[in-house]
Amino acid sequence: MADKETQQPEELPVVFLHRPPSFILPFGDHLRSQFHVLDPYESPEPYDSFLARHAPSIRALMTMGPTLVSAEFLDRLPVLELIVATSAGLDHIDLPACRSRGIVVTNASSAFAEDVADCAVGLLIDVLRRISAADRFVRGRMWPVKETYPLGFKLGGKRVGIVGLGSIGSEVAKRLSAFGCTIAYTSRNKKQSVPFPFYANVRDLAANSDVLVLCCALTKETYHLVNKDVMVALGKEGVIINVGRGSLINEKELVQCLVGGEIGGAGLDVYENEPNVPKELFGLDNVVLSPHSAGGTPEAFEAVLQLTVGNLRAFFSNKPLVSEVSNE
Repeated sequence: MADKETQQPEELPVVFLHRPPSFILPFGDHLRSQFHVLDPYESPEPYDSFLARHAPSIRALMTMGPTLVSAEFLDRLPVLELIVATSAGLDHIDLPACRSRGIVVTNASSAFAEDVADCAVGLLIDVLRRISAADRFVRGRMWPVKETYPLGFKLGGKRVGIVGLGSIGSEVAKRLSAFGCTIAYTSRNKKQSVPFPFYANVRDLAANSDVLVLCCALTKETYHLVNKDVMVALGKEGVIINVGRGSLINEKELVQCLVGGEIGGAGLDVYENEPNVPKELFGLDNVVLSPHSAGGTPEAFEAVLQLTVGNLRAFFSNKPLVSEVSNE
């Protein structure tokens, strides 16, 4: 019988890689040393033929990026038991279909949590203190001409409403508490172990906040959760930070409120139609834009690797998964 060093790929646990053609697996060698990775885009065989031929052996699927995992796609994998997502968000996966099939799903939210929270705080400080705009002011050689630059706003003492107090939202709360901010939140359910005030809906949270930080998952229930009504409740000096998903906000109404001065500013890492960003935002100094890169650090990708491998090894060893998503 072959030992670990002489095992052939056929003897390793099979993992199907579901990715966009343009995505490159950043930790492919490490993954292939422990699993037989089936990547249809590395095969000359047509995708549908490749999938049909291997489907009877695919118990575990790893999905990268926003690749859609629909009910129709799941129907093509009759023995699938596990989906390992390398993202925090799961809006590209048909979770009800997974539940109906008994397919377990894991995500990488905990791997990205600290870095996404850092970015959220960075965006907020940037908006309040006008750092990016000040950089443009200096580089554009406006300082000698105008001499003075508009005042920014203090972070400490701000009332921050966090939408989604999961792994990312909790890290945001930890960081902003250290800055002297007052924290409140809304979430699917009130968390008994959390000392922060809970609001049952986002409008009430906005009415009692200076800042809204969006960290929740995108679902049918949270689509366009933040609309004009919520923004008006937040107020003319209110700031919105979005590190969740673009469609958590009604982007058209957000643009209207920013252009019309109905809210004070925004820091955005995500958008409704990526990579397209509303052109009206480009000329606004009270808006800071980032290209969906809040979790983009080498440390985060190393953590994703460890989490992904940990979930796959646990599954094939019949042990508890590291980051199983709740069936709520």
